Amino acid sequence: MAKKIKITQTRSIIDQVEPQKRTIKALGLGRPNYSVEHTDTPQIRGMIRKVVHLVKVEELK
Repeated sequence: MAKKIKITQTRSIIDQVEPQKRTIKALGLGRPNYSVEHTDTPQIRGMIRKVVHLVKVEELK
């Protein structure tokens, strides 16, 4: 079974550059304290790396 990760947006995207805003939307986030679950893939990890200062990541069991 593929590992899942929970991504929680911790900061607002106001005053962020446009590519970071689009990355947050592509992850399914949009407001602080929203959370989504994704399969842990290299593509998702790359997106997280671009916005690591805006999100918190937890691995789910």
